[in-house]
Amino acid sequence: MPEQQKRKYTRKRTAEAPAEDDFGRLQPQAVDLEQAVLGALMIERDAYSMISEILKPDSFYEKRNQLVYNAIQGLAYEQKPIDILTVREKLKTNGDLEDVGGPFYIAQLTQKMTSTAHLIYHAKIIAQKYLLRQLISYTSLIQGKAFDETQDVEELMQEAEGKLFTLSQQNTTKDYTQIDPVIDEAYEVLHKAAARNDGLSGIASGFTELDKFTSGWQNSDLVILAARPAMGKTAFALSMAKNIAVDAKKPMAFFSLEMSNVQLVNRLIVNVCEIPGEKLKNGQLAPYEWVQLDQSIKKLYGAPLYIDDTPSLSIFEFQTKARRLVREHGVQIIMIDYLQLMNASGMNFGSRQEEVSNISRALKQLAKELNIPILALSQLNRGVETRQGNEGKRPQLSDLRESGAIEQDADIVCFIHRPEYYHIYEENGKDMHGMAEIIIAKHRNGAVGDVVLRFKSQFARFQNPDDDIIASASDVSAYSPVSGDESAPQYAGAANVPPPTAEDDPFAGIPPVDNAPPF
Repeated sequence: MPEQQKRKYTRKRTAEAPAEDDFGRLQPQAVDLEQAVLGALMIERDAYSMISEILKPDSFYEKRNQLVYNAIQGLAYEQKPIDILTVREKLKTNGDLEDVGGPFYIAQLTQKMTSTAHLIYHAKIIAQKYLLRQLISYTSLIQGKAFDETQDVEELMQEAEGKLFTLSQQNTTKDYTQIDPVIDEAYEVLHKAAARNDGLSGIASGFTELDKFTSGWQNSDLVILAARPAMGKTAFALSMAKNIAVDAKKPMAFFSLEMSNVQLVNRLIVNVCEIPGEKLKNGQLAPYEWVQLDQSIKKLYGAPLYIDDTPSLSIFEFQTKARRLVREHGVQIIMIDYLQLMNASGMNFGSRQEEVSNISRALKQLAKELNIPILALSQLNRGVETRQGNEGKRPQLSDLRESGAIEQDADIVCFIHRPEYYHIYEENGKDMHGMAEIIIAKHRNGAVGDVVLRFKSQFARFQNPDDDIIASASDVSAYSPVSGDESAPQYAGAANVPPPTAEDDPFAGIPPVDNAPPF
């Protein structure tokens, strides 16, 4: 090559001065290793397949090295040989040959390589230097905004967390696993299921027929519970929370983005104590209902149920809190009410659909990371309302609101459907008064189908159809009024409450309340 051409390329090469920070420090870099890796890629036939998942063009510090690797990557995608000649031609085709320093620089790269024995190790060093440069860039940006007094601190915190989350997702890879330990783990799960009386391998929902389909909510699963407004999404979630945390004593977390923690607990009290919600709101309880409340509310104390009512919760805040709950309290299942109220602030999206897609993907990744089931409630669009007929009112996967990615990311998609809401009182010869259907529309690891539950609207509760909701004759007699008035109210579970006597009336002196049973 003529000396003049060499000097031309040398001048262009030396003109690229390394970037420095405000303190005169060089950015993290490993230019020699970059050249050695590129040289190895053009000499060793299988070298690219060894490092293709570790490096990308931006991983290289020098711009010309980025262009060379981009050409190598292009040849690999086209399934063409990678050597000094094909790389040179590819750079020429891309219009980048002169920018990298011409054929002279390509030839120089092949002389930098001594052995491919440490190729993967060298590639990882280059990737680590790139990650450090990204961290410096992000922290510098956040630092600059922190000095701006017009910036909202909470928004800045979410932006910083969002950028770090993006960075971690871009640079997180999981290696393959040989099958033997996975078989051992699956065998252990099978043994645990066999040892249980109910035969479930996951966390029981408390709904017998639903658990037959799912074998309990499985670890690492993302479950979507979707319905139109007024179908009872929160009531269904709280009914499960009562079954799991209150009855079975399984630690669980409930993230309520729609209701405050007091409102949520009030609905849980209605569910457990079987007192109509409107009475709890206005406090107009009959004397026997105060006894009922005092006795039944004891079940809630000490339950391993952790409630977070942060409004407009970001996915990054949720991830941080979920990890802490699992680490500090051993939480085994998490519920979110509801998905569309979450946000991914701190990240830029072209549409709300992209944002929801990112949130659902992050939820699935978190379920796998924590190895627990995550149940997220979701809204449906208005497609159900526009369709006619009994079948038309049944939700479909296409009705999931704002993102088709929810359907893709979820392991299970269940719809809550109450035909009674649409004035449909009979289906397939069955009386649907006070009944609800849980439609399992997607089940990645099992069958799909319908489960019928009873819905007690006055108690905001879903339960098995055959659950004993009416006190037996002996239980009713336990609450028969002393005066013999047979019209006195009775309630399920009355046998758990001792009847007050005339000698020991806890409400003596209280003026009589309308419709209250005489004691």
